Amino acid sequence: MDINFTQILSVFVVLFALIDVLGSVPIFLNFQQKGEDVNPKQAAIYSFVIMTAFLFVGELILHLFNVDVSSFAIAGALVIFIISVEMIFGIEVFRNDAPAGSTTLVPIVFPLIAGPGTFTALLSMRAEFHVSNIIIGLLLNMIIVFLVLKNLKFVKRLLGVGGVYVMRKFFGIILMGIAVKLFTTNLHILLQSFSN
Repeated sequence: MDINFTQILSVFVVLFALIDVLGSVPIFLNFQQKGEDVNPKQAAIYSFVIMTAFLFVGELILHLFNVDVSSFAIAGALVIFIISVEMIFGIEVFRNDAPAGSTTLVPIVFPLIAGPGTFTALLSMRAEFHVSNIIIGLLLNMIIVFLVLKNLKFVKRLLGVGGVYVMRKFFGIILMGIAVKLFTTNLHILLQSFSN
């Protein structure tokens, strides 16, 4: 295992911003007020298993369609950039059109935690980071997801409405910077491969 704390921190920040569990606190509270069951442990475990599986299987799927990781990383950077624009400017580009069902599985696991943004980011980061560091960063995020879901009312009191709003904007800006870095790094790799 090639443990790199800088990579772990980068993965953690990207996924934390994309999952935006603190920004989703009002949504989670709304489910509880409706009397719908939200299972924090199941939500964290399901999300971790699904995203870890996608981290490995996703690349095989890309090879099946003859798409290299750098090209997917550039596409992923564009998706992450759009999500950051949503967070900063409060506009909706990705519509939540998930089917009705279990509250824990849909929409908490899909698409609030393990959504298209996180899937794209995981494969995009494989182009730059060691897999072990991505998994550790993902695991740390799932611990936070569990703790937030377990203590929803406390988190809301602690941050307040203004705090949740500020954090969403702040991580949106960080996410935008990371998207630009992902794009430029992988574009450079692609251009080098064409010149060889």
